[in-house]
Amino acid sequence: MNRLPDLHGSRLWLRELRVSDHGAYERIFTHPVLTRYLGVDRQDTDEAHDSFVRCLAQPFLPPRRRYTLAVCPPGEDRMVGTIGLLVEEYGRNAMITGLVLLPDAPVRGHAHEAGRLLMALAFGSLGVHRVWAGHRSDHTRMSAVMRAAGLRPEATLRELFRTQGIWHDVTTYAALASEWKQQATPTEAGILAGAPAPAGR
Repeated sequence: MNRLPDLHGSRLWLRELRVSDHGAYERIFTHPVLTRYLGVDRQDTDEAHDSFVRCLAQPFLPPRRRYTLAVCPPGEDRMVGTIGLLVEEYGRNAMITGLVLLPDAPVRGHAHEAGRLLMALAFGSLGVHRVWAGHRSDHTRMSAVMRAAGLRPEATLRELFRTQGIWHDVTTYAALASEWKQQATPTEAGILAGAPAPAGR
């Protein structure tokens, strides 16, 4: 089994999914607005359940390449969003995926911190060299989130995926380990070194 440690930031924290997160997960992936900009279509309840079960199995499938984590408010063990990491099979690259927060999440406005915590883990104990992420090109608000996470714009991939019956362009961003580590916060530096900050930081 390959479970990740909890990753605590100043405004939110990340942990592995649990069976008790099913309701929040289903709420996200069956929601017509929250799924609007994702790379997958809105799911029905059966599809969301099956997807959740696959996510729960991730730590038990070696070599582990997929990480779907719960986003939680500081001081609360309550899932209010998701974020994922896909470690690619070639090179030493990984892609941040599926960053979504519930509308009533108290961590809204700080989504970039979820990305930064995951990048610190990727560049640290996972040994990743390059992390990249993307958003639908018409989802312009995500540009500020990407930049705040320390990702630099790279390219526009034309008609990369199709949802809601339409092909979508995706704007991509990336960060290299050697550059990103230089601007890491003390908390992120601890994760890079393999020592995640304790709860309550």
